[in-house]
Amino acid sequence: MKKTLSYVAGSLAAILALSACSVPKTNKVETTTVNTASSESKKETSDTKKKDAVTITFAQYSGSGDNEQYLKKMVDNYMKENPHVKVDMQTYGYDDYFTQMTAKVSGGQAPDVFELNYENFVSYAKKGALLPLQELLKKSNIDTSIYNKMALNAFSADNQQYGVPNSFSNVVLIYNKKLFDQAKVAYPTDDWKWEDAMEAAKKIRALGKDIYGYYHPISFNEFYKTVKQNNGSLFNEDFSKFTMDTKENVETLKYMVDMQRASNVMPTQEQLAGMGDWDLFESGRLGMLVTGIWAFPEFTKNCDFDWDIVVEPGHVKKATHFFSNGYVISKDSKVAEEAVKFITYISSNRAATQIRIDAGWELPPVQDEEILKQYKAKTPPTNREAVFKSLDSLVTPPVITQYAELQDIVGKHLNAAASGAVTPEQALKDMQAECEKQIDLSK
Repeated sequence: MKKTLSYVAGSLAAILALSACSVPKTNKVETTTVNTASSESKKETSDTKKKDAVTITFAQYSGSGDNEQYLKKMVDNYMKENPHVKVDMQTYGYDDYFTQMTAKVSGGQAPDVFELNYENFVSYAKKGALLPLQELLKKSNIDTSIYNKMALNAFSADNQQYGVPNSFSNVVLIYNKKLFDQAKVAYPTDDWKWEDAMEAAKKIRALGKDIYGYYHPISFNEFYKTVKQNNGSLFNEDFSKFTMDTKENVETLKYMVDMQRASNVMPTQEQLAGMGDWDLFESGRLGMLVTGIWAFPEFTKNCDFDWDIVVEPGHVKKATHFFSNGYVISKDSKVAEEAVKFITYISSNRAATQIRIDAGWELPPVQDEEILKQYKAKTPPTNREAVFKSLDSLVTPPVITQYAELQDIVGKHLNAAASGAVTPEQALKDMQAECEKQIDLSK
């Protein structure tokens, strides 16, 4: 990775604020103009009348589905306080979002404000699609110290701040207490390792043909993180070479694939028969699931059994994910001054963050002791302290210019191993060769 990029580094144990990055389940696009209809908003002051009317186009994905109503409240509050502003909010499902944004940005039709995740941010910044925010933030007297430092730094590159975070999250082990009780297995602890999880998973799997012990997605992000737990990596230290097929990585992929193809504590795609991992957990037929803290609201609503969380099991060491979403401004925006006020409001204003907490949607990425206290008090899960213990072992996904291509290549070869078409060792050799051929790490 280039030295000119700003990196997330230093002690992670001191990080106090997290939020979850929801992954919507629909590709539906909804365009909503949220405006204030109250009589109070129509009573403009003399100062407001002097301001020109402003329309901000705003594209996003994390506030879709059930969460859209909460984001609309935040947007509506902003416009009540700023009656000269109208926000045209465009909502996309996650699976379709980046295809839409690539087309819009390439075609000169980028919205004024749009959402990016940490993994894809650098690509947009390097292509010159984003507006640097330092001068605008200073001009508007916006104090960014309210943000969690790690989350804020995630949206900087080449010593420039290009965005502000709107969410910050990690991954934990979520478990079904009822199945543990039935299998007469002690509940997981924060100190568990791979071996502990597999021993418990096998006992839960033995409860019945349709009962499974563990689900750990064999995906790009999960593989990268699990490799770290085994002291491996997909790159050398300065990100100048790929290291896909090392001994540590082969051991890691074999561990993940064996869950399906050897012990079968984890269902194959055929056994899932179209059911998702969250659906399987909610049905009460899955003992443990490795997933993000953004699952809490849905499991609270849909699980009719007791569940809780612990720090994700490690191996040689602990490692879990850092994820963040942020709001950026298009370099071509004609309303940038108002846009920067808008994005900082909906991501850090106390009223906006309170909406998130009350809804159980996400914990905002702000350093606010009152918000943190409220988050910890919510149940389930009871062991919310595990969310914060996980901060001691956060790892960030690799951020390179060709991130999307990297994801596709790694995912393809992981799928080949998971299906049994090739051995884990061969899959990683093929992955190494294709990455070296298709991806230029010097960019």
